[in-house]
Parts: sequence; structure tokens; C-alpha cells
Amino acid sequence: MYVGFSSSTSFARTSHYILGWSFMINNGTALPINLSQLPKLPVNPSKFTEKEQNRKRAKLLGVELPIIIPVLALTFTVGVLFILRIIRNYKLADVVEEWELNYGKLRFSYKDLYIATNGFKEKQLLGIGGFGKIYKGVLPASKVKVAVKKISHNSKQGVREFISEIISIGNLRHRNLVQLLGYCRRKKELLLVYEFMPNGSLDKLIFRHSSSTSASPVLSWNQRFQIIKGVASGLIYLHEEWNQVVIHRDIKASNVLLDAEMNARLGDFGLARLYDRGTNPQTTNVVGTLGYIAPEMTRTGRATTTSDVYSFGAFLLEVACGRRPIEMHKSGTEDGEVLVDWVLFCWRRGEILQTSDPNLMNEYVKEEMELVLKLGLLCSRSNPKARPSMRQVMQYLDGDFPLPETELWALDYDNSLVTTSSSGERRNCDIEMVSVSTSSSSRYSRSPSVADSLLSGPR
Repeated sequence: MYVGFSSSTSFARTSHYILGWSFMINNGTALPINLSQLPKLPVNPSKFTEKEQNRKRAKLLGVELPIIIPVLALTFTVGVLFILRIIRNYKLADVVEEWELNYGKLRFSYKDLYIATNGFKEKQLLGIGGFGKIYKGVLPASKVKVAVKKISHNSKQGVREFISEIISIGNLRHRNLVQLLGYCRRKKELLLVYEFMPNGSLDKLIFRHSSSTSASPVLSWNQRFQIIKGVASGLIYLHEEWNQVVIHRDIKASNVLLDAEMNARLGDFGLARLYDRGTNPQTTNVVGTLGYIAPEMTRTGRATTTSDVYSFGAFLLEVACGRRPIEMHKSGTEDGEVLVDWVLFCWRRGEILQTSDPNLMNEYVKEEMELVLKLGLLCSRSNPKARPSMRQVMQYLDGDFPLPETELWALDYDNSLVTTSSSGERRNCDIEMVSVSTSSSSRYSRSPSVADSLLSGPR
């Protein structure tokens, strides 16, 4: 049996419905259909009113839009973040040159240092050194605290000096040296990564102004004496105990850092020069800090272990007296106060202990203070050959040998410092330092020193 419809209405749309049927198999008579019980024909869709169609469309949009809009927004956000990440990775990308392959273990990625310092934000800034800004950071993988020195673009030192520093410091290991952990070089940016010293630099604890609100305590004499011996030990290692001689060239309190136990760590090797034993190290420029530069450096430009000893002598007086080697007047004149001359002047008057740091309140071991002051004078002798070596300095500090009295008296001849000013007045050792001037009205008659040379030189 077949049941169906057959018609042709061309382009007209028709609907056909079977509301009921009745049939019998085996030649039987089909039962009659009760028309009253048949279902009604469905409503013709074409009869839907426009209002009902709009209502249906609005209901459909109300369900779909809350889903579609968040999906589109999420897709857009993910796309933007992906693009920004590509740009960020490009900016933080490293370019490793061939010469750097030999120092792969010392190389940090710029991305790690960027994350460690929180993007080199100002709140991470520890200070500004000879090269540039120094930031505190925490390495993302190891969570180790580090100090990152970011060399400024206008720094006088360039890539060649930076590479020299990597080579010379990378393998140095000593308890009194700040450990270089590695470096990073990205485009024109140069960075050094050091172990972090929680107690900062020594100068911040020594040169505390009375108006300072810092709550840090005054360094005791015992702490200062141990710091002095620590720096001396570090210099012996640089000069004699490593396989090559390293000249620091900028020994001063601001380059001495203190670890958690207040042990001295000599840092800032930005001026270091490496040379083989037996060779003649020479540089074309006098590099260092005024007051710490040996007199012969202004004439020859040659850096030697004896020029480091001279700087160490200035450092000894700096720590013991709580004064800088040369303090310029606030008035802006060319007059300056020279620490070594003042201490020598007071020693000749038998009042050398009057030069000790007043912040110590006379709480120091007299023999140790006198030893440090006299040793500072010995290291500051104008004749390089007359200065002791750093090993001899340590022997004096340890008490293995007494200071040679003949050498002390020779200081009088070296500096030719008289005990009266041009007006004939006697100086008071516990009030003023000796003043050096480039004018004819200098208070003291003495032979020219490195301070005079630099103060009167080209500006």
C-alpha cells in the first residue's frame, strides 16, 4: 500500500497534512473515520503577526548575545596579550656574540634581571656608583638576592673595560672581595650582577652628618679595625695570591661593602686593570678619585701595586679620622682640606690621637688607633719605593712587626710641613684640618703634592 501526495504548484508554497486514516488488511472493510475526533489543522505560519515574530527574534537574541559578547571579548583580549608578549620578548631578547661563548656560565639573561629588579624601578635603586646605577634584585628562579649594576650610557668606561672586568673578576674568590656572579650585555646596556651586601657601603656608616635622621649606630673601633684588616687581606690576594696581578685603582670607603656579619668586602672593580706578572702596566689616563690618587700617577699615568698602597693609606686615615682625604669648602673656592697633611702635622706636635673620629668618643684601643694613623702616613709617602707592600701592612696590623721609627721620621722630610701658618699662628689639631690652596696665601709651606696638582690643574 502506498500513501502520498502528488501535485505541482510551481513557485507557490503549499502544506499537506494527514489528519487520520483507516484501512483493513485481508479484504476487510475499513472502519469509518469519525471526523469530529480528528485533530484540527495547524495554524498557518504565514498568519503569525509581525509582533509575534519580533518577540521570538528578541527572545533568541536574549539567549545568544550574553554568550557571544564575552566570547568575542575574551578572544580579543587573548589576541592583544599574545601580541604584547611577542613585543616584550623581542625587547628582552639577548644577542650573544662569539666572544661571550667562553663565559657562558657567567652570563645572565636580560629577562631574568628585568624581572629580578622589577623592571629596574626607582624603588629598587641602591645607589649610583662610578659606572652607573645599582639596583637590588631577587633572581626569579633561585630567589637569591643580588645587586645589579646597570652601566649608564654616558659612563666614561666602555665595552672594552667591561669585558676586562668580566675576565679579571669572574674567577676571583676571596672572603673579602665582593663576588661577581655574572653579567649581561644587551644592545648598548651593560650589567654586572654581584652578591648582595645587606649593610651597604662603609662610607654611609662613617660619614654621618649630625642632621641625618639615620638610626644606624656608629661603627665601633673594633668593627673599624677588623674592616681595615679585611680590606688589607683582599688587596694581598689581588696583588700577590692570584695567578695574575689585579690593580684596584679606586680604594676608598664607598667601595668597601659590608655583609650581614659586618665583614669588609672590597668592591667596584670598574677601574681594575689586569696584567701578567713582570709586564709594565700603563694607562693613558689618570683614573681614580681625588685624594686617593698617588702623586706619581699624575706624572706617569702608570698604575702599580704601590699606587694601590697609597690609596689604602688614604683609606686608613679616612676610617680612623672619620674624614674624607680632601674636603672642598662649601663656598666653592679652590681651597681644600687635606687629611694626610693634617694628620702629619698633628703627629709632629705629638697630638696624633687628636685626629681620631670624634664619633668614637675616645672609645678605642690607643695602640691600635695610633698604629692605624701612623701606618696611613707611611702608605701615603710620596716616594712609591718607600711605601710598604700590602703584606707588610698586614704584618704591622697583626703586630708581627713594629712600625719602623726611621720611616716615620722620614715623613717629615717627604712632606716638608712646618708647624706654623704664614701668620705665625700655631694650629690646634682637634679643631681644624690643614688647608691647601692654589693661591699665594696658602697657610702652609710644603712641597707640592698630588692634591695641589689636581686642584690647580685644568678644570
